[in-house]
Amino acid sequence: MPANKPAPAEMDELLAAEFDYIAQTALQANEDRARVSSFYLVAVGSLVAAMFSTQLFDPNFLTSTVDIMFGGLFLLLTLLGTSTIMQLARLRMAWYESMLAMNQIKDYMMSENKSLVKAFRWKMTTLPAKYKRDSVSYYQAFEVALISGLMFAAAVFFVQRAFPLTGMLPWIISVLTGLLMIFVQLRVYRQTIK
Repeated sequence: MPANKPAPAEMDELLAAEFDYIAQTALQANEDRARVSSFYLVAVGSLVAAMFSTQLFDPNFLTSTVDIMFGGLFLLLTLLGTSTIMQLARLRMAWYESMLAMNQIKDYMMSENKSLVKAFRWKMTTLPAKYKRDSVSYYQAFEVALISGLMFAAAVFFVQRAFPLTGMLPWIISVLTGLLMIFVQLRVYRQTIK
């Protein structure tokens, strides 16, 4: 199509419809991100509430078998946290893909109408990075990684209680493995996005 000829009305409608669809997918990715994080927090809260109610009713109930069962449940929550981290990364990537698609349409429109160049702040060249440490997406992943690391530390602690380890060693091992899990999960988030 020659540059001096205006686009047909059908093309404008098609571009507007495509832009609207892409905007909806970006919005959906952001809403899903909030739901994924909330689901994980509710799952963790439910287990912790169940654990405390068990201890309140019968403190002698915590035998080595129950300790191992709690360790397994906390390990399951750690794995659920890893899954949540990966979902958050995929949702960030989905949002980013939507932004790329929107900016492709904007770039096309700017090439067709030079007066639009000043109208858009985000262009392909100014789009935020896919992996950005000061984004809401990263903060949500960091929050999940912290909680998941705590869940892993609790899993390690409960499993150790089932065996005759005494002193500060179980606490030290639990804290170190929890910190390691936080690091691993943030690394998983970064590697999934890049």
